[in-house]
Amino acid sequence: MAKPGLDGHDRGIKVLAAAYRDAGMEVIYLGLRQTPEMIVSAALQEDADVIALSSLNNVHMTIFPRVLDLMNEKGIHDVLLVGGGIIPQKDMDELKSLGVGGLFGPGTPVQETVDFITQWVQTNRR
Repeated sequence: MAKPGLDGHDRGIKVLAAAYRDAGMEVIYLGLRQTPEMIVSAALQEDADVIALSSLNNVHMTIFPRVLDLMNEKGIHDVLLVGGGIIPQKDMDELKSLGVGGLFGPGTPVQETVDFITQWVQTNRR
């Protein structure tokens, strides 16, 4: 889990990290101001099942495609990329068409994100 770009709002991602831990997931929170290169490098080093990004500062159309490009360059084809934050629906649709697995806006029940990730991992990583 990471906060890419210059966004300093981290309360939501910390709540999600705690919820994912409570659901039995191993969570590594990289913190604020992560670059796509740092995020993908950590995912490789940790053999991550999922990369989860939080974007509240309107960089989603730059950051998410760059993370996807790096995942492809590094041969990471079996890792789910998900994200959340303030992302307009038309941008969500475009990002999903590029390969982002799931995007969740404000007010999404935490359990919905837990279920989405758990189901994807059970289907794709076992």
